[in-house]
Amino acid sequence: MKREMTGAKMVVQALKDQGVDTVFGYPGGAVLPIYDEIFLQNDIRHILVRHEQGAVHAAEGYARSTGKPGVVLVTSGPGATNAVTGITDALMDSIPIIVLTGQVPTFMIGSDAFQEADTVGITRPCTKHNWLVKDTDKLAETIHEAFHVATSGRPGPVLIDIPKDVQFATGTYVPPKPSTSHYQPKVKGDIEEITELVAAIEKAKKPVFYTGGGVINSGPGASQLLRELVDATGFPITSTLMGLGAYPASGANWLGMLGMHGLYEANMAMHDCDLLIAVGARFDDRITGRIDAFSPNSIKAHIDIDPSSINKVIKTDIPIVGDVAHVLEDVLKIWKSRGRKTQAEAVQKWHAQIDEWRKVNCLAYRPSEKTIQPQYALQRLEALTKGHDRYVTTEVGQHQMWAAQFMGFEDPNRWMTSGGLGTMGYGFPASIGVQIAHPEALVINVAGDASWLMNMQEMGTAAQYDLPVKQFILNNERLGMVRQWQELLHGSRYSHSWSESLPDFVKLAEAFGAKGIHCDDPAKLDDAIMEMIEHPGPVIFDCVVEKHANCFPMIPSGKAHNEMLLGDASTEGAIESGGAVLV
Repeated sequence: MKREMTGAKMVVQALKDQGVDTVFGYPGGAVLPIYDEIFLQNDIRHILVRHEQGAVHAAEGYARSTGKPGVVLVTSGPGATNAVTGITDALMDSIPIIVLTGQVPTFMIGSDAFQEADTVGITRPCTKHNWLVKDTDKLAETIHEAFHVATSGRPGPVLIDIPKDVQFATGTYVPPKPSTSHYQPKVKGDIEEITELVAAIEKAKKPVFYTGGGVINSGPGASQLLRELVDATGFPITSTLMGLGAYPASGANWLGMLGMHGLYEANMAMHDCDLLIAVGARFDDRITGRIDAFSPNSIKAHIDIDPSSINKVIKTDIPIVGDVAHVLEDVLKIWKSRGRKTQAEAVQKWHAQIDEWRKVNCLAYRPSEKTIQPQYALQRLEALTKGHDRYVTTEVGQHQMWAAQFMGFEDPNRWMTSGGLGTMGYGFPASIGVQIAHPEALVINVAGDASWLMNMQEMGTAAQYDLPVKQFILNNERLGMVRQWQELLHGSRYSHSWSESLPDFVKLAEAFGAKGIHCDDPAKLDDAIMEMIEHPGPVIFDCVVEKHANCFPMIPSGKAHNEMLLGDASTEGAIESGGAVLV
């Protein structure tokens, strides 16, 4: 039923009709009419962040842990430009968020008015689509369309720029209706291509599933179908950083993560396989290594809902455009109807070869009784938290890779990290978004000291809403990954990769009314982690770790998967190479 109302009221009504329960935002002059409408209702909860970048990352955490789109509300000018990093992060990682920005009145656009910026122009390259709404009658319809675009096909961020006079003006509200949008992505895969993939599955002797965040974005059904297909065929499976949890880490066919800091056995399997089945992954450069040497002898199948991803980086023999869940359903159906055939004996030999690669023990490190090794810190964090209803976010750097290596995820939507853009400062606000969505869960942000400081002001948000987020900071007083590259590639010339004036994290926590914990003794680490877990409010855990630990395995820049650097504690089949071992 159509109703007359102001543009500001339309915004709130449209969000309600789209099922939105939470908005992350920061007020300013150009969005005050919308904030006034938020004040006058109780159905939508507004979370006041301390920086607009934090609002977008929090919305990403909310979206990734729930499968629902996140919503952001910020003002014009610097409010919008502060959101750009988060929006770009969401675009790179295919996260559905709706960003509502205020804009100066329509009659002032182009006059360099106070807090004016060309928000649509600035965000065009980093949104899936954006709109400037100049007619109040079109506002509700545009918001409904934005939700459709953000959540359909390959998900992503969208932005609606709303001038202040459009918010004040009265117009006709149009409720959502079955979409008549021109944007209707193809979800069913081509049956001939799917049948060709099934035929390849029947013939493969050294197959591997290479899965990515697209499996998780497709919804819980896709993960269930993937698990059924993997377990039924007995094929090994690896995943990108973004796809962790789609297949359980405890699963019999799990190889661990692949890529630049992936496991030796996963990367070797990718290099030597004869059938590579990419499912919801985009052949990112951190995965492929040297493109001309990537999985050189395999037939390559690629399942992706985004047609532009097919053949973009790696030439594909069997391209299948469609939603992961729909395609996997058809793969299973056709494979079963043809007799569930695989080269079982050959696949068993392939697993035996993978077991030989596992013996390299690529995650081995040298423990210490005096200093907390970062790998040990994450092993203990994993052991002491895995029985909980747990969600993990991360910042970006060495700690992020160690968390992916040493923490196991049994289910999708439990692991939130910045993949494509690699955004330092992502993890803390993302953990806030996750905690808002799952108030009773244990939410841990694995951080580095440098990354965490980038959005440390969000401690104000955690304290204001009494969110029990746990900030587990691996403090090496360094920009760890930068320092590692400088050691390995730049002659140990550590140009500006250390911190000389870090805060006392315990006192910082207390200044925000939170709990601070400091630990630098491996013998006391378990008790300190338990204290963090059991504390009912927000915690900053300052875990002081070995300053010059390196994150291995590592595929050096410009090298192939079978040319990996391993830590010197991994010895089999390796030779010394400057503090690391070269395989």
